[in-house]
Amino acid sequence: MADEDPDFTVPVGLFQDVEDLKAQLASLTAQVKRVIDTAETDEGEDPDDAGEDTGDEDEWNYPPFILLLESPQYDDELRALIEWVEGVLVPGYLAEPSAAAHWCHLWVEHTVAVARLHALWLAWQELTDPATCGYTGPSLWHRDHLDPCLRELRASSGPFAGCTKGEHAISHRLPGTVPSAWTQGET
Repeated sequence: MADEDPDFTVPVGLFQDVEDLKAQLASLTAQVKRVIDTAETDEGEDPDDAGEDTGDEDEWNYPPFILLLESPQYDDELRALIEWVEGVLVPGYLAEPSAAAHWCHLWVEHTVAVARLHALWLAWQELTDPATCGYTGPSLWHRDHLDPCLRELRASSGPFAGCTKGEHAISHRLPGTVPSAWTQGET
């Protein structure tokens, strides 16, 4: 009996957990490399330039949340988002709208949709980049970002709930705006 192999049972989710950890490790490794490269670049700078402001080029290290942008940055980011939604998301992932799965062809007029789709697009950019995502990045994007986003957008209570095939309705939006840091400067 000592010659028999032991019976090991591996939980089904263990393999996916290992792949998630591999993707996180690859992402962290890429981030560390960028930090080291940046530090080495900074060390090689001319000492006479050390105190000078290099401008706004480093203002955002990561893409900002679209609803916090003002023109012209908002317009540029929205244009790029529209290209991605209309060129990748709609043809690749959205079936014909139905009563159970709404979609509005004028989605850019729904602020909630713009915010959610922008977040989805940012995740897509990161998780489809082989330098940061490893092999499981696209799978993680589908599971953790695409599916929940589409469920929320296309739900019967989502931002497109009042829109039907060929018809656009914005009357289902909440009236007015909530005072916040976004509108503090506006009076």
